Amino acid sequence: MSEARHTAPTSVVIGALGAIRSAVIPAAAIAFSGIGDGGRFWVAAAVAAVAVTIGVVTSYLGWRRLTYTVSEADIRVESGIFSRAARSVPFERIQDVSLEAKLLPRLLGLVAVKFETGAGGGDDLALQYLTTADGERLRQLVRERREDGAAMVAAAEPAGDAPEQDSGEVLFAMGPRRLFTFGLFEFSLAVFAVLGGALQYIDDVSSIDVWNVDLWYRWLKEQGSTVATLGPYAQALGAAAGLIGLLLVGSVTGVVRTVLRDWGFTLTRSARGFRRQRGLLTQTDVVMPAHRVQGLVIGTGLVRYRLGWHGLSFVSLAQDSESASHVVAPFARMDEIAPIARSAGFRLPDAATDWHRASKRHRTDRAIIDSSVFVIAAGVTAAFAPFGLFLIPLGMAVIAVAANLYAWEFRRHAIDDAQVYASHGFASPTLGVATRLKLHSAEIVQGPIARLRGYASVHLGLAGGAFAMHGVPLAEARALRAAVLETITATDFSRLDAAPQAGAQTLNSAQPGFSSNFLAT
Repeated sequence: MSEARHTAPTSVVIGALGAIRSAVIPAAAIAFSGIGDGGRFWVAAAVAAVAVTIGVVTSYLGWRRLTYTVSEADIRVESGIFSRAARSVPFERIQDVSLEAKLLPRLLGLVAVKFETGAGGGDDLALQYLTTADGERLRQLVRERREDGAAMVAAAEPAGDAPEQDSGEVLFAMGPRRLFTFGLFEFSLAVFAVLGGALQYIDDVSSIDVWNVDLWYRWLKEQGSTVATLGPYAQALGAAAGLIGLLLVGSVTGVVRTVLRDWGFTLTRSARGFRRQRGLLTQTDVVMPAHRVQGLVIGTGLVRYRLGWHGLSFVSLAQDSESASHVVAPFARMDEIAPIARSAGFRLPDAATDWHRASKRHRTDRAIIDSSVFVIAAGVTAAFAPFGLFLIPLGMAVIAVAANLYAWEFRRHAIDDAQVYASHGFASPTLGVATRLKLHSAEIVQGPIARLRGYASVHLGLAGGAFAMHGVPLAEARALRAAVLETITATDFSRLDAAPQAGAQTLNSAQPGFSSNFLAT
């Protein structure tokens, strides 16, 4: 595939339909306004026709002038109708190749091919659109040429380090029942944002000024007068019905958003890495090479944590829908997360993990700082407000102190021969796990109070994410930094991407001087 190729010709249809959709709003605004008086509908039709024509012509010319070339070393995309731009991305810079099919392109048998380069945002490369078969072939071809260097390194390794055969093992999947349960925890009031957009549209195309404060004030006053005529029980029932309605709308919205995003969620593991497929209207197909996984993040929520539900994400060099991590098990039990972590070459903490909590001085300082605002507010209230009101901010200060004391139980860190761990949060704890071989730097950070009190934050450089341990006693922080720097010094980073994860851990265990109890020394 060394010659220049065009994307699928039917992609012009997508651009034409987009032009029609863009022409609807201005045409409707003209049709319902006073522009042109009696002939405003003809004006609206003319504006729509011109906009659609320009859109179709632009879409066709853009398709004709867009070509892509896959060479032995890179992929090159040339685009632009009048001003030409050519971008080449070497295969070794491509972190991930994913396929995305929104509803309309999928109906036409088209997919968007996205090349994650680690640059993030608009700096990533995308081809819109190819046929599904061409998209699969292009992803496979780019993946093979990306791994040519790794294959050459693997060929030089002992036979025992040869990569496994493509098994396509399903590691995690969510059916309709699991999706519905997950959606109930994804409470969302995004529907009100949609209603706000609809009100803005009404304001644009009609004479009703929906943002007129007096209009809403008169309506609320009328409704308030009606409610005032009801008895206290009817008012209480009305308030309860309103609250239940709000909860119902938020729950239904959460379920709908979850089903649309995660329908058919499947995570499989093959010799090439992890493959995640999901989506109802917009289907995505993402492949994450195992050696590109930099770390794990296991998160949860306030309620779901109490019921044993967690979410697993891979910290990767590539981004996932503008998120820093790839979600691979959004709603799972810990016994479902553990095999996924093992398949990625990570080990979750267990009873033998040597956990260390943050400094008690850090705990005390956080409690004092967080409660001081409420203590000051209590003093001001006691001096100028009616007697007894100062108890409210004073009670908040007590709650802030209690919350910090309780949170200290969950603010902890650990390190062993192969990995580092950090946990924080008491209402919805989050656990981070990173491989020592993938860390790039170690930094000790101290503010004025931390310097006086003898503790610090340890920031570990992790490609594609952040890893930090807060409130670490200074002696432990220095020991942590020394151990991580020892690993960094002993690691040949030019071979990391080529080496399998298991082989990397074997290399790590062979490094001298690593002890899980080093913090006690």
